[in-house]
Amino acid sequence: MSIVLTDLAKPRLFPREPRRNTIQDITPEAFVAHLNTVPPLKVLDGYAPFCKLHVHRNWTSTRCLVVPITDDNRHLLRSAYEARTKAELPVLNRWFEDVEPPVADYLVVILYDRAQMVKEGTPIDADWGIVGCMYTSEPAEIPMAPITMMRNALGVDEGGSGVPIDREAYAKSVAFWERHANWRG
Repeated sequence: MSIVLTDLAKPRLFPREPRRNTIQDITPEAFVAHLNTVPPLKVLDGYAPFCKLHVHRNWTSTRCLVVPITDDNRHLLRSAYEARTKAELPVLNRWFEDVEPPVADYLVVILYDRAQMVKEGTPIDADWGIVGCMYTSEPAEIPMAPITMMRNALGVDEGGSGVPIDREAYAKSVAFWERHANWRG
């Protein structure tokens, strides 16, 4: 099985100007090499048949991706309409500023198979393409954000995958994201 870093994921995981809330201490090439040589601790099914999650123990200083919202930090939440790419519609995002999350125990790599990457207009020369990564304290998936589920349901033309919304998964996502937020450093 071969894995590559996709054009969608690279600027988010390894931006040109490094940020504290992205993958630390490793180049994109070394990250991909690690994933292709070190077996994951476990493989989880993703939200659709074309998606798999590879759970690896964190070998970097990358910090947890999300922070619980408390009365003590709620005032640090920020929001803005943003798009991941120039082709996508901006959506409302929420994040913390000025927080210090713990170093993540796990990196949960989100992979799409080659056929899905072709469907989304990003052919790859591998079996799997990295489309994202979650930095977590548990060897488990962080629920997909509700807006990501909506974007996926809108289809490939709007930056999604074409997978319809699962109402039960959506409700679980809302319950999680009402109590947590990403952070930026």
